[in-house]
Amino acid sequence: MFLLPCLAQASTVEGTIQFSGVVPAPAELDMEADPSCAEFHGGQVFNPKIVLDENRRLKNVFVYIKEGVPVKNYPKPAEKIILDQQGCLFVPRVLGIQTGQSLEIVNSDATLHNVNAQAKNQKKFNVGLPVQGMKMSRTFNKEEVMVMMKCDVHPWMRAYVGVLEHPFFAVTDADGHFQIKDLPPGNYTLELWHEALGRQNREITVSGDALTVDFAYRDA
Repeated sequence: MFLLPCLAQASTVEGTIQFSGVVPAPAELDMEADPSCAEFHGGQVFNPKIVLDENRRLKNVFVYIKEGVPVKNYPKPAEKIILDQQGCLFVPRVLGIQTGQSLEIVNSDATLHNVNAQAKNQKKFNVGLPVQGMKMSRTFNKEEVMVMMKCDVHPWMRAYVGVLEHPFFAVTDADGHFQIKDLPPGNYTLELWHEALGRQNREITVSGDALTVDFAYRDA
């Protein structure tokens, strides 16, 4: 009898992202030009560019493996990624998707929106969604971090899509936490992207055990 060699164990990489700089005063969004936008919120709405929890941990940071991922054909998830338009804001503001995976864009508002994808590595698109409940699907075929999505009707509306061939990415949640699962052992470059605070990266080594990597942004 002989034993099969042990397979290398994949790891989870997780952490939190802190903001230790001076928090800029939130900018109020003026939605009065479209009464349906203002009515949805029923009060003041602030630009969600920098969102912190009570512990100054940062939401909406795109975290991904930039370098070192084994070259292979990664399965394309059958699950659709949803980008909604709610209250004249894109929800979520930051998201990740794999190449070839379906992005479903939804207009949940009773007003006209359009989706203008400012892609650089692939074909741009600009499509109107004039009716509440209207949907459309698109895919991205090349990696790009990030693709900015905007609405020309409501110029404050922005969303950012990180497109990767592999599944090793995450977006920090409301507690500033991220988690990347099933990363094979190896040496990698882990990168952060934030729309206002820029990029950071760090070299990491994954060896089969869970790895915690915490970051801090220090200035806006």
